[in-house]
Amino acid sequence: MSKGILGKKLGMTSVFFHDGRYLPVTVIEAGPCTITQIKTKATDGYNALQLGFGQKKKIRVNKPLKGHFTKSGDNLFSVLHEFRVENPEEFKLGQAINADIFNVGEIVSISGMTKGRGFSGTIKRHGFSRGPKTHGSKNYREPGSIGQNTWPARVIKGKRMPGRFGNTRTKTQGLEIVDIRPSENLILVKGAVPGPANGTVEIEKR
Repeated sequence: MSKGILGKKLGMTSVFFHDGRYLPVTVIEAGPCTITQIKTKATDGYNALQLGFGQKKKIRVNKPLKGHFTKSGDNLFSVLHEFRVENPEEFKLGQAINADIFNVGEIVSISGMTKGRGFSGTIKRHGFSRGPKTHGSKNYREPGSIGQNTWPARVIKGKRMPGRFGNTRTKTQGLEIVDIRPSENLILVKGAVPGPANGTVEIEKR
C-alpha cells in the first residue's frame, strides 16, 4: 500500500459528529493519482513510487515529459511527487491510487506551500508590538534597533527583520482524518493544513 497521496485543498468547514463534537475540518480532494514511475533499490538506489496528479494541457507539456507520461497511460499531469514504499513490486505503472488508502482516525502529515504575503514588516511577519500612537511618536511600526554600535558593530545573523513572508514549504504533523468519502475522493482532516484553497498538498501516513 502506498504511504502517501497527492491532493488539492478545497477549503475549510466544520462538521457535527454523532457524539456531539463540533470540529473545524479541512476538505481535501485526495487523488485520484496515477503511478507514473516505479523506482527500486536495484535500479535507483531506493524504493519509491512517482505519482501524477492534476490534468495539464497537451500544449503545456514538453516532449520528454510526454514520453514519460506515455509509459503509464494517456493522461498528462501537472504535479509529480515521490513517496517511499517498502515493496514496489506490489504496484504497476498506470495503477490508480485513491483516498481509500486511508482510514478514519488515522494520523497523517500534510505538506504544502504556505500563502505568499509579499514583503511584510516585523509586526505582520514576526508578531512584533507596535510603538505608541500619541505624543508625536515616530516609532509606530518600525522594528527599532537592529544591532550594537561598538561591538560587534554589525547585524547578527538571524535577526528578525522585514522581508518576504510566506510562500515557503511547510509540513503539519499529527493531523487526524475524521471522515473519508471514497466516491468523491474527499477526506476531511481535523484542523488547518498549509496552503491556500486549490493549493496542492502531499498527504503521508505517519
